Amino acid sequence: MGMANKIPGVSGGIIALAAGFYEELIYSFSRIDLKAFKILFRQGFIAFYKHINASFLLLLFSGVGLSFFSVSLLLDYLLNHYPQQVLGAFFGMIVASVFYIWKDLPQYSNKEYIFGIIGTLLGVALLWINPGTENDHWLFVLFCGMVSISGMTLPGLSGSLLILILGNYNLLLVDCVNAVFFTLQDLLSGQGWGLEDLERQRLLGVFVFFTLGSSIGMVVFSKLLERLIQDYKSITISTLVGFILGSLGAVWPWTAKTTTVEKVNFSLATTPNNTFYFPDLMLFSTLSTLFFILLGIGIVILLEHYGNKQKT
Repeated sequence: MGMANKIPGVSGGIIALAAGFYEELIYSFSRIDLKAFKILFRQGFIAFYKHINASFLLLLFSGVGLSFFSVSLLLDYLLNHYPQQVLGAFFGMIVASVFYIWKDLPQYSNKEYIFGIIGTLLGVALLWINPGTENDHWLFVLFCGMVSISGMTLPGLSGSLLILILGNYNLLLVDCVNAVFFTLQDLLSGQGWGLEDLERQRLLGVFVFFTLGSSIGMVVFSKLLERLIQDYKSITISTLVGFILGSLGAVWPWTAKTTTVEKVNFSLATTPNNTFYFPDLMLFSTLSTLFFILLGIGIVILLEHYGNKQKT
């Protein structure tokens, strides 16, 4: 789940759903509330521990934390050196995820299609919002943290994709995570915190607000999700599917910013932030990107197959 939450377009919630522990995930998140802290003060730590299903949460967040930090360094390198191929893999994962989510809807009616179209329009509208510049203001970072946790609680909705659209992907999910990693590395090697580095100080401060926002969002989204799935499951999923489809442009591999070599022969669309084009199919970079799109699709198919085996 940690690796999935880091990748734009892939939802950690899908991993939980495929692996068969999604309901326990939402149940555990929703138990972290005022009632839980009342139990802590009145009945003690052991009662609190059992109430929030802490054994499950500790195991979950240990795995998420380890994979999240380890994949950060790799993604930092790949996004800088192979942006088309990385986005191609993301694109394939999103397309396959949307197919399986829509296929599993319990019913289809005009209502589902209408909300799917509304979600699509919202996703397309986000592409016209200028996310190009990073914003490290604490309020905006807090909001990004709340948004990022949606990928763990809502199957199909990628929190990292939303952060990518908001313009803070590199700041929050690459630079800040790497700053925390190197700080821990310095501490373990006896070199201290390394806070004489002003840039690291800034990134660690940003990470604190990002983590705080994620914690708030985890509680809020889990409570909201419980209610929406109980009362409006098909409408909720339809809207999310449409939103993801509308946002696909955020990970379209062939844009003016991902290449300086290929000639833009056929422009598909132009937004305030980018020009999307159809590539030359005879170029090796195009063929390699198509391969990674298929690879992304294959990864989701394997996850779906694993999930079906778990259910049986």
